[in-house]
Amino acid sequence: MAAFEPKNPDYRAAAAALFEGQKAMRTLGISIAHLAPGVVELAMPHSSAFTQQNGFIHAGIVTAGLDNACGVAAFTLMPREADILTVEFKTSLIAPARGERFLFKAEVVKPGRTLTFCEARAFAEHDGKTTLIATMTGTLMAMLPRVAASQVANTIQA
Repeated sequence: MAAFEPKNPDYRAAAAALFEGQKAMRTLGISIAHLAPGVVELAMPHSSAFTQQNGFIHAGIVTAGLDNACGVAAFTLMPREADILTVEFKTSLIAPARGERFLFKAEVVKPGRTLTFCEARAFAEHDGKTTLIATMTGTLMAMLPRVAASQVANTIQA
């Protein structure tokens, strides 16, 4: 993976604040385990509250962890004034989500001014083994503040 230079020197604090502002991640018990420019690893303990009918963690929960990992990884490379939204993703479920702990690892493949492309993998830790359970590719959008039309008009007239 290429080493990326963050545009925001305070990317760690900004990414942590972004993550902490997401009530869904707290509800799921997901936390940041590792953070670097363009890279994040999230961790989630098993909870029977998030299982489907066969006792595996529901695919929607796995997808939420992967999507969030992509978002945080992309956000670490965005300017200070940016916010972030997912514009698309594709998830492949590879193995049942059975484990005591789950990891969601994402990395930026191609950062851009507006769109950033990421890849992520979900792993289950079970009986001392780590199993790849899902992958995701995602595109995330930097939401930058817009200049009001009146400000543009004032700048042009000045």
